[in-house]
Amino acid sequence: MTKIVIIGGVAGGASAAARARRLSEDAEILMLERGEFVSFANCGLPYHIGGDITQREALLLQTPHSFKARFNVEVRVFSEVTSIDRQQKRLTVKNVLTGEEYQESYDKLLLSPGAAPIRPPLPGIDSPNVFGLRNIPDMDRIMAAMTINKPQHVTVVGGGFIGLEMVEALHQKGIAVTLLELSNQVMAPVDPEMANFVHQVLVQHKTDLRLNTGLTAIAERSVDPSEPEATGDYAIHAENSNHLELTLNNGEKLATGMVILAIGVKPETMLASAAGLELGPRGGIKVDDAMRTSDPDIYAVGDAVETPDFVTGQPALIPLAGPANRQGRIAADNMLGRDERYQRTQGTAICKVFEFAIASTGHSEKSLKRLGLPYEKVYVHPGNHAGYYPGAFPVSLKLIFDPQSGQILGGQAFGKEGVDKRIDVLAVAMRAGLKVQDLEHLELTYAPPFGSARDVINQAGMVATNIIKGDERVCHTADILNMTADQFLLDVRNPGELTNIGAISGACNIPVDQLRSRLNELPKDKEILITCQVGLRGHVAYRLLANNGFKARNLSGGFKTFQMTTKQF
Repeated sequence: MTKIVIIGGVAGGASAAARARRLSEDAEILMLERGEFVSFANCGLPYHIGGDITQREALLLQTPHSFKARFNVEVRVFSEVTSIDRQQKRLTVKNVLTGEEYQESYDKLLLSPGAAPIRPPLPGIDSPNVFGLRNIPDMDRIMAAMTINKPQHVTVVGGGFIGLEMVEALHQKGIAVTLLELSNQVMAPVDPEMANFVHQVLVQHKTDLRLNTGLTAIAERSVDPSEPEATGDYAIHAENSNHLELTLNNGEKLATGMVILAIGVKPETMLASAAGLELGPRGGIKVDDAMRTSDPDIYAVGDAVETPDFVTGQPALIPLAGPANRQGRIAADNMLGRDERYQRTQGTAICKVFEFAIASTGHSEKSLKRLGLPYEKVYVHPGNHAGYYPGAFPVSLKLIFDPQSGQILGGQAFGKEGVDKRIDVLAVAMRAGLKVQDLEHLELTYAPPFGSARDVINQAGMVATNIIKGDERVCHTADILNMTADQFLLDVRNPGELTNIGAISGACNIPVDQLRSRLNELPKDKEILITCQVGLRGHVAYRLLANNGFKARNLSGGFKTFQMTTKQF
């Protein structure tokens, strides 16, 4: 009989335990969890704080009792593994409530320690009004502080998934929010021009968004509750005698009632490292595609492990629940004698930002630049469904691909409805080995409330294929901003659009429907850079000019992409 011990629950450990029992009734399965909760929906924590998920119990997916009843898995909570003796295949376990220690043997060991929130060593970081959000107790502490202290202003530090979700949650509770982000954009997996859509939404919802701004110190001080303290466009009233004064990296001071740290996470590897298990170049636990560590009887899954990037094969840290679940299943299979392999990580992810969504899969443009890999990109901004059906809203999609082979390298999308569908289709296409040339042939569902006869994905594939076939040459915002004397900028929108929406300085305006009769106004000795609103009329103009002997390029995504690329927040 095989004895499997699993350290840590949640996505990876819990899925491994359930899978192992489904495969074997004979195996002895023990799960050790240092906290109180063995299986909970950590991705749902901000939504309970904001009130979308009303019942706290809904976040508790399994309990020690339910695991025992359904899967005959013994779960010991408040049980922290402090050391691994690999030679004796023995663990030292401490009861965190009593301090008592004991030994536990294993045949196969699975590590699912997760990742810990980054908590930088700043002055005042240990203030009781500074919180992280990783688990149920963290959530409970935040909600208790909100109830007791009734802060009218909260500062969220970090613009990733948790940070953005907390901004919305606090907004729903009627609390003013400042969001501090050290880089020039939120949502690091996407590129800056796509993140700008999110910046715009945050500002529209009265978030005090401060990019390129870091936190350097936290201090508590007493303030007269009747005195409002101005901070930018926001007046903050202290509800109690102690509130926080934040010092920012630009020297400014910010008064706030609470700080939520959402800077990011780092893999928890102390136990693995102390046991002599090999770590990877990114600082996570090194595993092979069977989820086996450098010790053949020890496996590891989840946020703590490095797995190969889907495109490059290079080690990557991808702290997402979906990969952790799949890894747990694969590890369980292999611990019980099967031969299953993890097939790399794409990093497919989505985040809700008020009524909008931002999603991505694969590589971003900036990551490909860092790696020095060749790529091309196209932008499309069609409606999420047929324009004649009420409620259509644009889905802005960026497709990144290899300009020679057409391999799909990544995709990003922003909009209201249908963002998840489009990125999911791209993620499946990438995994299936489809190229951008295949996207126009995908047969996707269509009815006016749900899509168009030519879906967003079809359109992006057509634009990319035009480039590969040589049917269109494109330019991008950087080309427009760095025009030479040998280039000429042509805007083919209607004059009213230029007045109402805006235009690029120095552009000559000839509406596309007049272009054929006004070709004599264009210089034959210059390259003509064409822009319209979203790129569609620009393509029509490009083909007209190319067929008449002009050298031209079309601005991919048109003026809308140009705006998002150059807009400052």
